[in-house]
Amino acid sequence: MRFWALLALLLGLVSCGKGKETGTEASGTLAEGATKIAVIPKGTTHEFWKSVHAGAEKAAEELKIEIVWKGPLKEDDLKQQVDLVESFTAQGVSGIVLAPLNDKALVKVVKDAKRAKIPTVVIDSALQGNEHASFVATDNVAAGKLAGEHLAKLLGGKGKVVVLRYQEGSASTGNREKGFIEAAKAGGLTVVSDNQYGGATTESAFAASESLLQAQKASEGGVDGVFTPNESTTFGMLRALRTAGLAGKLKLVGFDASEKLLEGLKAGDISGLVLQDPFKMGYLGVKTMVQVLKGEKVEATVDTGSIMVDAKNVERPEVKRLLSPAP
Repeated sequence: MRFWALLALLLGLVSCGKGKETGTEASGTLAEGATKIAVIPKGTTHEFWKSVHAGAEKAAEELKIEIVWKGPLKEDDLKQQVDLVESFTAQGVSGIVLAPLNDKALVKVVKDAKRAKIPTVVIDSALQGNEHASFVATDNVAAGKLAGEHLAKLLGGKGKVVVLRYQEGSASTGNREKGFIEAAKAGGLTVVSDNQYGGATTESAFAASESLLQAQKASEGGVDGVFTPNESTTFGMLRALRTAGLAGKLKLVGFDASEKLLEGLKAGDISGLVLQDPFKMGYLGVKTMVQVLKGEKVEATVDTGSIMVDAKNVERPEVKRLLSPAP
């Protein structure tokens, strides 16, 4: 009898241990304090990612779960991001919220995480395949079209424009560029260059901007407008236009916001900025992951929205909320 009683006790302990290990209870609700979600951004220095972080923290606080925020310092360190996904998978986190630097290179590690029963919710930039549970992001093609339509209106439906792309493999900016080009051409503009890349930093974007403006003879009237698809390319181009004495003369429409970009907008050196909702992206990314862990049905794609901001509407409450997201 003692043997059978001891065996029953051991089996009970093993069963309890398994429940804690998965971070869920039999009812499908999350076990309090047992859920740890890794949130891996593309980088950690841009204001955009700081807002994503704030949104993720807000969701974690409401849901009483733990998040671990860690990403590459620079937005071109693909190896570090791959290593982070592998490391968090090995640690056995409950789930991963990921903004992939490349739409192909992260597929394998996300598949490996899924095999280890660790789901992934992708945010900001698309990932190929169907290994992730949901995609929470701006409709980037539509957002790019906003920029193209705005620039076409500013130029009266005629003029030469250039696109300074971000970097190859980035699905989010690639879709913005695609949407912009479609809308610009539909609006009567001529795209004279769309094959130059600014790279991951403001310094590389500044150098690329100077080269692009010189190649297209912008100072001689060869360019009427410019589109840049993210924070670093927009600031790099702003610096180049100012250095060349072209700020305010050429119409610059960019993406995202920072204190320096807003200063440029208010000064008239930037003609428009497409604003996303990074706080909402981080918030819904974590909330969607918790739904996945609870076994609830989630949407394959969640659009977090975007708006065009210029000097006329920058002081509106809905714009100020995006510029200064508060937890």
